[in-house]
Amino acid sequence: MNERRLWQWEGLDEQGASCHGLLWASERSAVTRQLHERQIWLVRLKRLTVSRNQWGLSYKIHFIRQLATLLQAGIALPQGLSMLAEQHASAQWRALLHELGLEVSQGIPFSDALKAWPAVFPPLFIALIRTGEVTGKLDECCQRLAVQQEEQQALKKKVIKALRYPAIIFVMAVLVTIGMAGFVLPEFAAIYRAFNAPLPTLTRAVMAFSAFITGNAHRLIVGSLALIAILVKSRQHPTWQWHEQRLLLRLPVAGALIQGQRLSQIYTILAMTQQAGLPLLQGLDAVTQTLGSPFWQRMLERIITRISDGVPFWKALENESGFTPLCRQLIHTAEETGSMDLILARLSRWHTGQTHEYADSLSAALEPVMMIVIGLIVGTLVIAMYLPVFQMGDAMSGAN
Repeated sequence: MNERRLWQWEGLDEQGASCHGLLWASERSAVTRQLHERQIWLVRLKRLTVSRNQWGLSYKIHFIRQLATLLQAGIALPQGLSMLAEQHASAQWRALLHELGLEVSQGIPFSDALKAWPAVFPPLFIALIRTGEVTGKLDECCQRLAVQQEEQQALKKKVIKALRYPAIIFVMAVLVTIGMAGFVLPEFAAIYRAFNAPLPTLTRAVMAFSAFITGNAHRLIVGSLALIAILVKSRQHPTWQWHEQRLLLRLPVAGALIQGQRLSQIYTILAMTQQAGLPLLQGLDAVTQTLGSPFWQRMLERIITRISDGVPFWKALENESGFTPLCRQLIHTAEETGSMDLILARLSRWHTGQTHEYADSLSAALEPVMMIVIGLIVGTLVIAMYLPVFQMGDAMSGAN
């Protein structure tokens, strides 16, 4: 955002009446200059904190959908932006929408006004808004953009939920195992040592594991924290992200979900840009900049380079592992028949439906499996601890 900061000001107008508002500016002097041009004398100025969370996708979807509704109702764009600014609950969004409305009313194209805020509006938003301005169908483009973003957000949440459930169960199983090994098993071990009786192999193995956990607790905690810190730091590096995403695609469970979600996103955006009249290369560029995955970004960049060199779209996909043979065949047909927008829309719907079904079936299938795993872990620990009790009982019965 070019180091823009949010300022809350209070001042006096030409008639001496009190007034106040919000402004985006890089420094205090810029605020004073803007207010002076509006014949306002500054009385008080306060810098407000800008929350990155409020630039999230949910806020942008809400804004685009509301704007599409106002435009379809026949309200002019500057007035629509002013109305949205007045009713928005967030101070930073009120200031942003007010500034966008001012720029549009001064003759600046809406897409150019959005382009000045790259931290808020991704390239896909700007490309479709520009298309709507050129074709005179800004309301339709805004509506289509809002629907696409909502569908992709819902699909992404479903995929994350499906992958998060087994991860939570696995972490709980590890914590239960460590808790029993560190707190419960040592008490049993002390009792068995007092009897000085021979122990079963399973019990000795579990007790050795418990002794290792309790004897190296500090080292294990420090090592775990260090490993977590290294992973968090490494995940910020694009090279690490590329290798991580490549590995995830090869996993039998997570790979299909992640691939389906990504392909759904790619084909949905391409279908939307084709229907809006954007060239294929421009649509691919918008997809590339919208994706947050270095692995998929590099893949699409290679495809764009091949298409720019004159290679057909379906042929450019041939050596890319992220795209299935079905994708290449259908796109080949689309290029021959000139129905690219229809085929891309079908591919989008198919991958979206497949990913939804796979996420639902994965959650249902993994739940009993994870329960069995936890049951085996806890059951093994319990049997190992109580097995010597049964043996001592049998020995005492035989002695009598």
